[in-house]
Amino acid sequence: MDTRQLRTLIAISEQGTFAKAASEVNLTPSAVSQQIHALEQELDTPLFNRETRPPSLNLHGLQLLEMAKNILKTVEETRNQLKGNSVSSTLAVGSVRTSTIGLLPRAIVALRQTYPELHVNLRVGMSTTLLNDVNAGRLDMAIVAEHAGVSRDLLWSPFLREPLVVIAPPDTPVMSVRNLLETMPLVRFASNVPLAILIDNELARQDIRTHDIAEIDTVPAIVECVSAGLGVGIVPDIAVRENGRDMLKMPFGNPQIYRQIGTVQRTSSAKSELLIAMHNQLAEMAGEFGVFR
Repeated sequence: MDTRQLRTLIAISEQGTFAKAASEVNLTPSAVSQQIHALEQELDTPLFNRETRPPSLNLHGLQLLEMAKNILKTVEETRNQLKGNSVSSTLAVGSVRTSTIGLLPRAIVALRQTYPELHVNLRVGMSTTLLNDVNAGRLDMAIVAEHAGVSRDLLWSPFLREPLVVIAPPDTPVMSVRNLLETMPLVRFASNVPLAILIDNELARQDIRTHDIAEIDTVPAIVECVSAGLGVGIVPDIAVRENGRDMLKMPFGNPQIYRQIGTVQRTSSAKSELLIAMHNQLAEMAGEFGVFR
């Protein structure tokens, strides 16, 4: 199996026929057929349904197609790195919608001070989708929370370990966290993400009975509601670190509960140097709660 065969396989899938693929890879149709036949012989399995016209990729062919794209991408990344072009690479980065997403633009800008030619494509999505895209090679890195179901084929490394805090409106009298949560309305973080589960589990473990006034699925919106006096909330420290607006802030959990956010990447990548640099830049931006690789 060589890269020429893999490029031909991809061309067939994109162009739809052997003849059109031949033009794409600058070969004759017969040469394309010979390449595919040799590939099937080497793998000892057919890759196409030849009872259809034109022939279509079967299940084995589709599996090899996905692998071929990853292999060729790795080959190209390795070639660029060996030529010293890694600094002009493009990083495809995905992130869940989290209160740490504000760190990303600052980390990217700071990283460009070291790698001026670096291009970063940023996408926000759900953790499951992002992990699948990293695994398939559509993303170089994803930023997800701990307990996100990361497979053993991927490397998850925390860059942030920070405490959760209870916040209350300005001028709220100081009292115990239990009293705050049981006597004042709670602006609850309601979302199908690990952070919400972490909060709910700790409330249940301590048997704290809250009186919910609102259910909101974004941390910044909870901070706005609490600042306006609607009730109390439970948020990551980073959400109020730079602008607490004179709100009362107290540790949540007994002992205090921490959440972790980290980067996910494939276990082997020609962009490892850049990915480690991005991770450490995020850790630096996270301040006292940063975790470096």
